[in-house]
Amino acid sequence: MEQLLHYVWKHKIYPIRGMKTTAGEAVEVVDPGLQNHHAGPDFFNAKLKIGGVLWVGNVEVHEKASHWYSHGHHLNPAYANVILHVVGEADTDVTRYGSSEIIPQMILACPDEVKRKYALLKRTDTYPACYSILHDIPMLTIHSWLSALTAERIDQKIGLIHERVRICDNNWEHALFVTIARNFGFGLNGDVFEAWAKRIDFSALGKHRAHIHQVEAIFFGMAGLLEGNLDDDYYISLKKEFQYLSHKFGFSSPIQSDLWKLLRIRPQAFPHSKIAQLAYLYQNQESLLSKILEAKDVESIKNLLQTSTSPYWKNHYLFGKETNECNKSLGDGTLDLLLINTVIPFLSAYGKHKGHYDYCHRASEYLEKLKPERNYIIRQWERFGILADNAADSQALIQLRKEYCDKRNCLRCVIGYQYLKVIKTS
Repeated sequence: MEQLLHYVWKHKIYPIRGMKTTAGEAVEVVDPGLQNHHAGPDFFNAKLKIGGVLWVGNVEVHEKASHWYSHGHHLNPAYANVILHVVGEADTDVTRYGSSEIIPQMILACPDEVKRKYALLKRTDTYPACYSILHDIPMLTIHSWLSALTAERIDQKIGLIHERVRICDNNWEHALFVTIARNFGFGLNGDVFEAWAKRIDFSALGKHRAHIHQVEAIFFGMAGLLEGNLDDDYYISLKKEFQYLSHKFGFSSPIQSDLWKLLRIRPQAFPHSKIAQLAYLYQNQESLLSKILEAKDVESIKNLLQTSTSPYWKNHYLFGKETNECNKSLGDGTLDLLLINTVIPFLSAYGKHKGHYDYCHRASEYLEKLKPERNYIIRQWERFGILADNAADSQALIQLRKEYCDKRNCLRCVIGYQYLKVIKTS
């Protein structure tokens, strides 16, 4: 119920005239304020006329007035500037922080039609729940919302990259490697790849990057994949090399080998093959971040990211199990995904950090030039006439699904607003 009151207040879905505080003073909303999604009052910098006097300050919204006290707002100086307490039920008066002054309070009713439509959205199993109105929404509104969602998704990824940079002791090259590794996991093993990449001693690794055998020894050893016993010469040589290097540099403990998932994965996507590809990429592309920053087009970056494997992995997917020889280079679709999920957010993150906004602009251009992703989310939106023209659009639709539809976050969605809106009464 409280979420609905936030929605009704934000979008001014209430009578323009006749509203009053619980003390009987007339209330006119000049500006409901800017919604705050973090700690503190729910709306900042609202402009209200209460009893004919113009007030500028913050607004707090609760289902019940008593939540003011149960949430501890009377003890929190962040709420000292609240000029109106909007509630669904006024079961008590509330006092301002640091004084006994009563804060003006107003009961806000949620229109029955909004409640009915919201309940329908919450219980509809069809995805998206608002499918019945999609064909009525102007395409300008759709495209404007998709642009905002693209920016939101990139910002989320930038936040994750900055956290990786922090964990990697501000080493942007290491953070790039972690980000690439995560996206080599293709979802199912993504978390494990990231945890593995963070554990690798990048300083020690750099001293041995000229030798693919030593790079593979460190990579497979830290992945926990050299801890058994196999009658395989290459496996045995990697294990001995890793033991030597681990003793020399004092590596941290490898991750647990049972974390890697193999079920329902094609052999080409087995973690062993992906780790071998990452070793080959690392060994062949020193200062990869610098090269990406210098690249001027998508094809140049794809050439940088293209990789293969050492000879052993040409005919192996697992240690000790020989198969027919197979090309282990990356396909164009995989390279596109690496650009979308690694290079583009990394360019944006680095550009913002350094104040070089040409990198951010270049990232946006790349996203608009790449083909849209093809997955079940994109296909579901296509069923209702919303098409992705490029990767920026497909990223927006993925963001819409994961952060709004799946979480039933309809009250923050532009399409949800169109579904729920009612004509304001005078």
